[in-house]
Amino acid sequence: MTTAATAPEGPPPPKPPVRSTWRVLYGHIRPHRPAIALGGLLTLLGAATGLAQPMAAKVLVERLGEGDPITMLLVLLTVLVLAGTAADALGAYVLERTAESVVLAARRRLVTRLLRLRMAAVDRSSPGDLMSRVTADTTLLRAITTQSLVSAGTGSLTLIGTITLMALLDPVLLGVTLSVIVLIGSSQALVLPRIEKATKRAQEAVGEISTALERTFGAFRTIKASGAEPREAAAVEAAAQEAWRGGIRAAKWQSVAMSSVGLAVQLAFLAVLGVGGARVASGTTGIATLIAFLLYLFYLIEPISRLVNAAASYQVGAAAIARMTEAEELETETSQAAPAAAGERAAVPAKPASVAFEQVTFRYRPDLPPVHHGVDFAVPGGGMTAFVGPSGAGKTTVFGLLERFYDADGGRVLVDGTDVQDWPLDLLRSQIGYVEQDAPVLAGTLRENLLFAAPGATDDEVAGVLTRTRLDGLVARLPEGLDTPVGHRGSKLSGGERQRVAIARALLREPRLLLLDEATSQLDAVNELALRETVAEAARTTTVLVVAHRLSTVTLADRIVVMEAGRVRAVGTHAQLVADDPLYGELAATQFLATAPDEAADRTP
Repeated sequence: MTTAATAPEGPPPPKPPVRSTWRVLYGHIRPHRPAIALGGLLTLLGAATGLAQPMAAKVLVERLGEGDPITMLLVLLTVLVLAGTAADALGAYVLERTAESVVLAARRRLVTRLLRLRMAAVDRSSPGDLMSRVTADTTLLRAITTQSLVSAGTGSLTLIGTITLMALLDPVLLGVTLSVIVLIGSSQALVLPRIEKATKRAQEAVGEISTALERTFGAFRTIKASGAEPREAAAVEAAAQEAWRGGIRAAKWQSVAMSSVGLAVQLAFLAVLGVGGARVASGTTGIATLIAFLLYLFYLIEPISRLVNAAASYQVGAAAIARMTEAEELETETSQAAPAAAGERAAVPAKPASVAFEQVTFRYRPDLPPVHHGVDFAVPGGGMTAFVGPSGAGKTTVFGLLERFYDADGGRVLVDGTDVQDWPLDLLRSQIGYVEQDAPVLAGTLRENLLFAAPGATDDEVAGVLTRTRLDGLVARLPEGLDTPVGHRGSKLSGGERQRVAIARALLREPRLLLLDEATSQLDAVNELALRETVAEAARTTTVLVVAHRLSTVTLADRIVVMEAGRVRAVGTHAQLVADDPLYGELAATQFLATAPDEAADRTP
């Protein structure tokens, strides 16, 4: 089978501009604007009750100095504290719930997009990294939705309100406070970009962990049989260490950002205490005013912290949005027909499909050599056609082009006389049953696997295909019958059983075109004979294309297409090709005839 190699890693993509990041973020939060507004309003209400407390404390101190009663003021302060706490708690819940909804919608959107990726895009990507973008990266949207957006708004309004009240109390002390805070806070401009850089590298490393684990569990038996557990563990650990280092770097710069806020307020407190004490001593301001101002000074910590958290969360979320955007920009398939054919494919005939390749050229990537060099053949509807040839001849690529996993670079691939690019993609694939070379079986039950391509099949249809593929005996032995789990990638089934499940799944779809890529390579002689009969029966009502190496399968074909080095060198029957084509004669005398004893055994009563 010819496959595309993994693309080499290039330089990292350019960082998206701030405007683009906010545009993408707004697209995620737009459906949730009412909930975000409600949460922000509640948070702002909690902050407003806090702003009233220092003023109430000022009045309390003044009344104590004058000997007036303070009971009502204490009750008022208590009510303000309770109301502010309740508003904060409710607002936090609304925002967190909304953030989870944003994450859910982002995951749904990204998964839908990734499942429509073109195979070329998948070949260039790591499955583990794509999974990380769906899981880890979307999770970071939670922080940027609540903290970066709402905290920035409420923090700014609260900061403005606090500074306004401080100005009313004592403009001189406010000037001292702002001078110290601005001096210390300017360091944030140096710290925040480092947070984004460290976070993005940590997220990339999480994707590398997923990639390493997907590789490990995808070949678990091979790893154990090769004694490679320490090496694979080392590869996962290296990625985990890189994620740890990125997380530590991000935590370091976040701690610097937050500690600078505390430092600024503490230094401002000392400055205000010194200047304010002098002003009280000189009679310029009162002690109650100084106490209220100091309370507001400490109250500044919350809105400033919110703004710093919002900026840090933005850097974290921007890194996640950049990675999600990269995934969303990968090329996807479309199920729409070309305009010229839009009205022509409304009805599909129930007869077997015809197939033709007209001077087809194809390569998996521009930097790879061509796989097809003008492939040309025609297959009428019905019957069985076998594709044979040395490894790397481009046989499996024929099936990939028919399914439009890839598009030909030149020439035309025709189904029913229509270029596959003019078919609506979903309609084209609904006509085809495809059994891949490795016959994948998905985690789940046997029933779920059989119905995967034909969810509407009846119990009678399932029973019929089980009998045709010799799976009825397996079902009878399983503890839960069709509802027995088959394990990860069908690990609880043998190789031959997985192939039969894949064939049954394709037959249950009742396709007009059946593609079998070495679909009987792991079957024993008895089951292979039964499957050959099943395929021969299917060939009476559908068009069957087979990539095969066994002589017993090839000789059943109505026609044989011999491929070599990306070209069709001969087409004919087995007898014709043995006599006329030296390559086929050599293959038949060596590779194919290696199965002759099994073939003879198959024909023994």
